[in-house]
Amino acid sequence: RLELSPETIERTTLGGLGAGDEVNLEPALALGQPLGGHWVQGHVDGTTTLLERVAEQDFETFWWRLPTEHARSFVEKGSVTVDGVSLTVAALRDDAFAVALIPHTLEVTTLGALEVGSASNLEVDVLAKYLERALGARLDAIEAAIERLAPGSIGR
Repeated sequence: RLELSPETIERTTLGGLGAGDEVNLEPALALGQPLGGHWVQGHVDGTTTLLERVAEQDFETFWWRLPTEHARSFVEKGSVTVDGVSLTVAALRDDAFAVALIPHTLEVTTLGALEVGSASNLEVDVLAKYLERALGARLDAIEAAIERLAPGSIGR
C-alpha cells in the first residue's frame, strides 16, 4: 500500500501511478556504510520531461528538460537524482541536462522503459540546494549590480 500526501501528489509523478506500476526504491544508508554515490534524500523537488534518448556504443545518453527554477543547482559532473536513481550530469545546456546510462542501470531501474515525453521525478543535489539558499540572494544582488554597470545603463 502506498500513501501520498497532497504535497507529494502536487510535486511528483507518483499521483499518476496505478496498481502494479514500478518505482525505484533503495534502502536507507546505514551509519558506517560506504557512500557509493551522492546523498539522495528522496525529497523530490519537481518533475522534468525526457526530451531525447541517444543510443551510443554501450550506453545511452538521456536528455531531460532543465527546469529554470533549478538551473543554478546543476553543473557538469555534478549529481542529480531522476526517478530515485543517483546519476551524474554528463552534459549541460541552458534548457537541458544529459546523463549517460550504462546497460546495468537501464536494466535494473525504471529508466530503461522511459519513452521520450515521459515525466520523471527530479531531486537536485542537496549540497547545491544549501549553497543556493546561502548564496542565492547575494548572487541576485551581484547580477543586479552588473546590469546597472552595463554599457549604456549609466544615467538611466
